[in-house]
Amino acid sequence: MERTLVVETLKKVGEEVKLQGWIDSIRDHGKITFIDLRDRSGKLQCVGNNLPKVTVESVIEVIGKVTDRPEKLINQNLDTGKVEVQIEELSLVSSASEIPIPLDTDGYDIEEEVRMKYRYLDLRRRRMARNLRIRSKVANFMRRWLLERDFVEIETPILTKTTPEGARDFLVPSRLQRGKFYALPQSPQQYKQLLMVAGFERYFQLARCFRDEDPRRDRAYGEFTQLDIEMSFITQEDILNLTEALFTELVKEVFPEKKITKSPWPRISHKDAISKYKSDKPDLRKNKNDPDELAFAWIIDFPLFSEQSKEDFYYGSGSSKFAPSHHMFTAPHPEDISLLETDPTKVRGLQHDMVLNGYEVGGGSIRIHQPEIQAKIFDLIGFSEKQKKEFEHMLTAFKYGVPPHGGIAPGVDRFTYVTLGEPSIREVMAFPTSASGQTAVMDAPSEASQGQLEELGIKIGKK
Repeated sequence: MERTLVVETLKKVGEEVKLQGWIDSIRDHGKITFIDLRDRSGKLQCVGNNLPKVTVESVIEVIGKVTDRPEKLINQNLDTGKVEVQIEELSLVSSASEIPIPLDTDGYDIEEEVRMKYRYLDLRRRRMARNLRIRSKVANFMRRWLLERDFVEIETPILTKTTPEGARDFLVPSRLQRGKFYALPQSPQQYKQLLMVAGFERYFQLARCFRDEDPRRDRAYGEFTQLDIEMSFITQEDILNLTEALFTELVKEVFPEKKITKSPWPRISHKDAISKYKSDKPDLRKNKNDPDELAFAWIIDFPLFSEQSKEDFYYGSGSSKFAPSHHMFTAPHPEDISLLETDPTKVRGLQHDMVLNGYEVGGGSIRIHQPEIQAKIFDLIGFSEKQKKEFEHMLTAFKYGVPPHGGIAPGVDRFTYVTLGEPSIREVMAFPTSASGQTAVMDAPSEASQGQLEELGIKIGKK
């Protein structure tokens, strides 16, 4: 007999079925026992007499007949509440010990450290299973929508070169070239620009990005996923229009209960946002208590440079007072190029931030495609000749015909968690790192063996 999913029983009244799944709950009334069986499709009541003793969350197999429930006993809270299965056989597949955390609540009141330790159990709760399925639908919609518009999905390397792009790199030592290191990519920034040089014109990927920066509720420590998009022969207007269309249609299909506050999305200059809202990611919802309201906005006309502080250790040599507001590949506004020589602080960048309900959920820019302007930016942010050589591959590639290009990278996790109204980005990630940087379930980071360290030519110094 083939397996029947719980949701399929609605069309099998009067038939004998085989169900497999977890025990969601048990109600023992002596001779008669009610078991709610759960699988990936939902939950169903099963009824039997003189059943063997089993525990909640054990995996079982049930064979029985699907019957209509009496009208007065229909459970309106279950999709399968009109039917039940009369148990003829119950087999214990795998017994569950006492569950260390409650799974019948939303889980918000449980310490995050405990939830991360038992994440494989935490993901069984209804809210978390729903979140991950919705995130999957979001990613699938993005991929399908872009492929239908002649984009090419291309994966870029995870082991790459350490370059000063804006945050701390995660370094990976090389065994074959001792003393040298790979870096995990903060983003595919340089690779996607090189793909534009290669002539693909329309690229995307659901890219894993790695940044060693302090965690926040809207940013996971270590790694996250972004929808990386790059296009050639386009303007900033083209990028904004395409992205707005993508997310408007995504909301309509995946989140039909949500309502976008205003369309087209408002476009606000960085100067006006700071002046009017005291923030470069303003919350424009009409009713901030409405969980189904989505207020998108574009923030544009950012300053190309910000004042460099001691924290900007990854830019320059300390000889310059400038640091890129976005990143060093952002193009200056065409009207402001002359100001690079006279007053760089007044130069606007062709940067765009995608804001949703007071959170920045994506950002991008038109890129520099002229080698001489890129070299000027490097000089203004104080790059030494050695630092410039770290980007020699980019400048060399640009000598062979580079189209004007630009893009955007909305955060998949960040967009999903903000849209769902969850309190933390970790609520839409399967196995996130905790606020302390520890990986869920796994005891990572962990120590390496002495043999591994010797093979890599690494010695651990004392604190």
